[in-house]
This record gives sequence, structure tokens and C-alpha cells, in this order.
Amino acid sequence: MRPKTEYKRRNKTGSSPTSTRPTSPIGSDPTSSRTSPSSAALLDRGLVTEELAIFESLRISPEPNVNPRSFPYSVKQQCWEKAQKIKGRDPDRWRRDPLGNTVFRKLVGCPGCLCHDYDHIIPYSKGGKSTLENCQVLQATVNRSKGNRTELSKADLIQKSAYCRVSDRDMDLLELSAYGNVRRGQDSGGCNIQ
Repeated sequence: MRPKTEYKRRNKTGSSPTSTRPTSPIGSDPTSSRTSPSSAALLDRGLVTEELAIFESLRISPEPNVNPRSFPYSVKQQCWEKAQKIKGRDPDRWRRDPLGNTVFRKLVGCPGCLCHDYDHIIPYSKGGKSTLENCQVLQATVNRSKGNRTELSKADLIQKSAYCRVSDRDMDLLELSAYGNVRRGQDSGGCNIQ
């Protein structure tokens, strides 16, 4: 059996248990670590003054980073445009990377075989600039395998490609799910309705 314990009940006036604690006037107990409201305000003002001085010493650089690590949006657009087109496919949606891998515009940075990255030809860590001349669309898997190495040959990179065979029907389904429609390139060879 459990021993009986006595529980204190709140008194019926509704006061909280904290109001029954003994309190000492501020400053009467020399061992008390409490400070008076006026000294606390002085401490707060001193802290605010310190932080304000630190804040005012901060300066925002007037010039933006001239060589950001990631490519600006306009460079990515132009980089996509310079990648090889796929015959019969909308060039705004489909391209080939320099190794011949098919990539889909909507799939960026994922590990699949149709995914792509905007790659620094000369790695950023080795002084490569984030410019159009140093940009290429590259299958994401190959880009991750390449890292910042420049000594890899084209044959080595092709071996690192995530190969997948994609039929026209597969491409149509991807386009339909991503864009809601299927568009063919002007060179598709099909009939044009006038």
C-alpha cells in the first residue's frame, strides 16, 4: 500500500500558490541576486546601447558578389539554349548534354537519368566563373560524379552517365504530367494543319 500523502489545496479565494511565498523587500537581503527595477532598466539601456553600436558598425557592401557560385537565371536560360536540340521535340523542354544524355527541363538537381544540372566546365573551386562560356547543361548524375575534377575524359564521364532508354511515348507522358500538354518541335516531320 502507498503511504498517505497530504496535498495542499488552493484556498478558495482563488489566489495562486505563488502568492503565499514569502517575499522580501528589494534590497533588504544582501545575498539576494535580484536587482531593483531602476537598475534593471539601466542594464537594459546599456545592453541596447552596446547592440546599437554593433549594429551601426555593420556595413552592407555596395557592390554585389561579382562571381556568385550559382549561375544567374539569365545565364541558365542561355546555357539551355546552347545545349543540343533533340529532333522532333520541343527545344524549350528537351535537350541533350555534351555526352548525348537526354535531359528534361523541369527535372533539375535530382538523381534521375533525365535530370540535369548547370555545370561549371572549369570548377568554381578552381577559379571558374559563373558565366555562359563556363556553363554547360549536364546530366545531374554525371555532374555529381565529376565534382571539381578537370582531368576526367569524355569517355570517363560517359561511363558515369545514368543511362536510360526513353521512348517518344515516355517523353509525351512526362511532358503531359509536367506541362499539361505535349508539344512537338518544328522539325518533327509530322503534318501541319493549316
